[in-house]
Amino acid sequence: MDSKHIEALLEKYWNAETTLDQEQELREFFQGSHVPENLNEAAMLFRYFETEKAKKLNENFDAAVTNKIRQRQGGKIVSMTNWFRVARVAAGIVVVVAAVYLIGQNVRRNSTKEIADTESDPKLAFEETKKALLMISKNFHKAQREASMINLLNEAEQTIQRKPSEKEKEQTEKKVNI
Repeated sequence: MDSKHIEALLEKYWNAETTLDQEQELREFFQGSHVPENLNEAAMLFRYFETEKAKKLNENFDAAVTNKIRQRQGGKIVSMTNWFRVARVAAGIVVVVAAVYLIGQNVRRNSTKEIADTESDPKLAFEETKKALLMISKNFHKAQREASMINLLNEAEQTIQRKPSEKEKEQTEKKVNI
């Protein structure tokens, strides 16, 4: 294989620009016995990768590691997942309690004192209440009239935007011809 081609592939490999097929081509080249002197270091690296890939873990690896950990820590393995759950719940409770406290403080600060009677005579208070309700009633009726005007405008707009049917088109044409 051409060493210039391999050098170009190596350059792409070091820049992480090779495809899987190109990397396989490099592995196959460096497994062969015809490697130029200037590529010996890359060949050693690729051969190292192959030997490491061939190594397998012992079937008892997990048990051996667990035993070593128990020997160092006195036989107790602590699971952190339960602590994370507890910490999340505690943080949520702290947020809720703080929010309730702060909202309560704000409400107490902004709430008005008890409303005191402004009129000492109940009949006078009744008359003032009647006046206030009449004023509200007049304004309500005025608002109703304004709302009906808005409804008329909306209906007119919908009529304008609506496409005329075939029957309406014929009637319009008859009117134009007359």
